[in-house]
Amino acid sequence: MKSNKGFTLFELLVSVSIIGILTAIASISFSNAQKKGRDARRMEDMKMIQNAAEMYYSLNSYTYPISTAAPDAWTPASSSSPALERFPTDPKGVGYENPYTYSAVGGGALTGANYCACAYIEGNGGNSDANCGNYGTGTQYFCVKNQQ
Repeated sequence: MKSNKGFTLFELLVSVSIIGILTAIASISFSNAQKKGRDARRMEDMKMIQNAAEMYYSLNSYTYPISTAAPDAWTPASSSSPALERFPTDPKGVGYENPYTYSAVGGGALTGANYCACAYIEGNGGNSDANCGNYGTGTQYFCVKNQQ
């Protein structure tokens, strides 16, 4: 009498295929969650830059910082503490191909009368517009600019 213990080759192939499909779905979901997390961090960093620039503006004779070299360029003349301790970097690291950008431009006789800071967004959710430097309209960049 022959005993049928164990699995057939077909049953093993089906099991391995199901595990492979579930692993692929899980890794895609994890990757999307990571992108959303990095994008949320980028938006928070841009808001932090905006808040620091506005604080600098109110303490420094109504001009904005003209450099990303924090804390030196972000310390108002009327204060000993900087408005921004360090300029943030993209969550993907310093060597990432789309770093944060900050540009201050003059307006009339003032240098640093306006600014624009942008971050590249991996997913959708950007707010870039034609009035913020060289960034076109669409959802690839999240930009903040002066509020004054």
